[in-house]
Amino acid sequence: MIVQQFLRWMADAPVERRAEATSALARAYLYSELSDDDLEAADAAMTILLDDPSPAVRRALAEALARSPHAPREVILALISDLSSIAEPVLTYSPVLLDAELVDAVAGFADPLPAAVARRHDLSVSVAAAIAEVGSLSACLALADNHHADIPKFSLARMVERHGDSPEFREALMRRGDTPIEIRQMLLKQVGDLLSDHPLVRLGLRDERARTVVLEARERATVSLANAADIGETEALVEHLLTSGQLTAGLLLRAVCTGNTGLFEAGLARLSGLRLGRVASVVQGGRMIALKALLSRAGLPVRTHQLFCVAVTVWREMSREAGHALSCGGNVVLARRVVGLVLDRYQASEGVEADDLVVMLRRFSAEIARESARAYMERTLAA
Repeated sequence: MIVQQFLRWMADAPVERRAEATSALARAYLYSELSDDDLEAADAAMTILLDDPSPAVRRALAEALARSPHAPREVILALISDLSSIAEPVLTYSPVLLDAELVDAVAGFADPLPAAVARRHDLSVSVAAAIAEVGSLSACLALADNHHADIPKFSLARMVERHGDSPEFREALMRRGDTPIEIRQMLLKQVGDLLSDHPLVRLGLRDERARTVVLEARERATVSLANAADIGETEALVEHLLTSGQLTAGLLLRAVCTGNTGLFEAGLARLSGLRLGRVASVVQGGRMIALKALLSRAGLPVRTHQLFCVAVTVWREMSREAGHALSCGGNVVLARRVVGLVLDRYQASEGVEADDLVVMLRRFSAEIARESARAYMERTLAA
């Protein structure tokens, strides 16, 4: 009887009062001690309110029911098919919705509703995968910003493939503390691919030189990324570089010539098929014949073997001087010293000409000199 009176009153009440009454009715259904008859009547009333002509009334119903696991399923399902402003809080919060229903919402609804799903705190792996596969940029951006979401690695990779050209998306993914190192490298490559066609990069450069500039910038960023990686992350990065065709002699030369022996050894292990411990013992052992045999087994060009040997020798000697195995780890001063010694010794090697490897080393040296100067200025200004 009370519900019947409520519905009669709702027929003539102003919109603002109807919205307040609707919210009160929904809260009473969820949280008050009602009899079975009153619960049935309240359920019927909420179902009727789904047809209220005012979006404000239906929005009030959605907001009142959105967070409760006891909300009527039929009402919740009707609300997510309403206007986006009404469906949004339900898709963001409702625990009543099944993963399959959320996946259907991602695939079937237009923005901003897929983004509302992506903001859920309890987002499952399957729903995250659906957003990565078919979600719009705004949905994938919301997913990347959702630090409660457990996003599988293959879904992160798929989002980079689909939306990696968006600066906002790249920044959101880089802000996540759980973004794997290989996904971060994918983002670096995406930036390089975009830059390769940028007018400022191509200004005054032929196609081949423009590609070289972008490639070296990407390799420099990749080695820098690896400087802070542990063994597991380094091996994962190497696997990604191999499958994406980026594990090249040039990248490994840059790694060893700037002191990242961890990336160098992990790359040799993957290319040669030998255990990492075995590769590390060869690299650190001091026998150049064994090192050249390892380089051959890894399929690296013969013409690069002498340079690899010089770089390994320099790093080994510097480690002996320090009394422990050195690692640059972003220490540009140390890396500059290594590159300088490698360049001097390689140029002094018998039979070595001023070829493209020397030119490459000189570019390494110039790059690190600039990084070292910037680091010096930062330290000076900080002091």
